[in-house]
Amino acid sequence: MVNKGFAKHYYLMMLPGLIWLFMFSVLPMFGIVIAFQDYNPVQGMLGSKFVGLDTFEYMFSLNDTASIFFNTIFIAVMKIVGNLIIPLIFALMLNELRHMFIKRSIQTIVYLPHFLSWVILGGILLDIFSYQGPVNQLLSAFGFDPVLFFGRADLFPFLVVGSDIWKEFGFNTIIYLAALTGINTALYEAAAIDGASRQRMLWHITLPGIRTTVILLAVLGLGNVLNAGFDQIFNLYNPLVYSTGDIIDTWVYRAGLLNMQYELATAVGLLKSVAGFILISLSYFLAYRFTNYRIF
Repeated sequence: MVNKGFAKHYYLMMLPGLIWLFMFSVLPMFGIVIAFQDYNPVQGMLGSKFVGLDTFEYMFSLNDTASIFFNTIFIAVMKIVGNLIIPLIFALMLNELRHMFIKRSIQTIVYLPHFLSWVILGGILLDIFSYQGPVNQLLSAFGFDPVLFFGRADLFPFLVVGSDIWKEFGFNTIIYLAALTGINTALYEAAAIDGASRQRMLWHITLPGIRTTVILLAVLGLGNVLNAGFDQIFNLYNPLVYSTGDIIDTWVYRAGLLNMQYELATAVGLLKSVAGFILISLSYFLAYRFTNYRIF
């Protein structure tokens, strides 16, 4: 049983974190009232006219609304699938290496991009795929015409997804490698004595051994369906690719901060938050249902 004197010290240790949580997570939630007002920055939230659901009706009447929600879901789902499958395949291949120095070197190299921000990686990617960049120079050497990669709306979503997988698959690989270490090595020894090949060990021992981890990551990824990656797309997109690259977060940024449509941006952000809360709740329910995973 915890002594009351020590309990006070614990609460004092928690106090800075609770203040930070209240100031930056709880207090700003009062701003959602802007979505139901004809907001005027001079009059503020208390003085602006209340208009009810008019802003939401206007939002759904816009042609951009359907496209930004589709773009967000399309890009986010492709990222979830790619960041689930590619790291799994790479982890299985890496796990087959027996030379530890080579294995750790490769793991370190592919892990490094995870620590770089999209401000840095965005500039690198724009230079590599620019009209005079190394990719187009290579294409020209083989007789192909140069391509403005990040200026083509049909290519932009796939470049976004591919670059995100390249950046994060090294980090996600670590999760699978950790799961692989939990498989009992006696199972492989018994299978080898019975004459099982490496392929049959992979199919009947390795994959079932990490099945729970794969399912857990897939289910938890459901909560990110509406998070397509603002920082990445903001550093890579341009007006030429708005039709396929504009997502909820970038559209809210332009509508709210650049065009000063505060009530419209708040309404879209509120709708995304509510949908995200439902998806996250569903993902944790499914995680508990299929893998017995729970936070509290």
